[in-house]
Amino acid sequence: MATISDVARMAGVSTSTVSHVINGTRPVRDETRTRVEEAVRATGYRRDSLARALRRSRTDSIGLILTDVAEPAFAAMARGVEREAMGAGCTVLLANSGEDAELEARALEVLAERRVDGLLIAPVARSHREAIAAVIDQGTPVVLMDRLGGVRADQVGVENTAPMRELVLHLVAHGHRRIALAAGDTGVSTIAERRRGYLEALDEAGITADDALIVTGSGRADDTRERMLGVLRQPQAPSAVVASSTETAVGVLEAAKGLGLATPEDFAFATFDGFPHTDLFRPGITTVTQPAHEIGATAMQLLLSRIAGTLTSRPRTIRLEPEITYRESCGCPA
Repeated sequence: MATISDVARMAGVSTSTVSHVINGTRPVRDETRTRVEEAVRATGYRRDSLARALRRSRTDSIGLILTDVAEPAFAAMARGVEREAMGAGCTVLLANSGEDAELEARALEVLAERRVDGLLIAPVARSHREAIAAVIDQGTPVVLMDRLGGVRADQVGVENTAPMRELVLHLVAHGHRRIALAAGDTGVSTIAERRRGYLEALDEAGITADDALIVTGSGRADDTRERMLGVLRQPQAPSAVVASSTETAVGVLEAAKGLGLATPEDFAFATFDGFPHTDLFRPGITTVTQPAHEIGATAMQLLLSRIAGTLTSRPRTIRLEPEITYRESCGCPA
């Protein structure tokens, strides 16, 4: 196996110059850089990342704990994290908690044992926040993603309350008074915030909230479907439904299909998060789309700054703005 000395000898430079070229630690003349790069290719030299990391007391690895990487928003966040990590020469170790506090705690333990340089976490609904706090107390930088609060750490998420309020008021402007909410698990901070936006909108419109129109539960599509069947069968069925997530949106649409109902003919519909390639749906679905990829990238940038020690201020909370796109499902023209 080629060594850095082999590269230096072929390029006619010192080993320190080769190191500066490979690691980008000091400016090197273009001519010299070219010779070194050609020597690297010719010798087949590969940097020993593990040895380099150990010399710096680093592992160049980041732990990422998500509740469900298959969910579109979390998948986009993971891609944002990975893009920034690759640019920084870091490896991402992914764990799925499955919305299970015990699995999340186990993932924290395993990743800490692997001495990751930092952790990105989208906490489960009833997370053992003391376990996260313990990791922080041990000196490992942590950034919360999407689901914020409960731990003194950097956090990156999206505005939830105001966009949901705007969405519901839009339905009110279309003449709807009985508006149902497929909320899901209000133990999840994002869902609780979206429910608050729904209630604020009703209050602003002078509409009394009806608990019979608010569907909670696990937030899974199958659970939401069963609960929404009862809501849509009410003698005074809602004329509009808002979903708090992709999963609850699926549950609403499955319940409607089971009852032979269509949107917007039988009820107006809108959702937070939504689906990939929403423009292909007919009718198009009115959606609040969060910048999930940007959330992941921003969280990773923040974590890298903490790891490098370039950010030493108190923990920061960053809220990004989602985008509302009104389409036919809520009664808007195509």
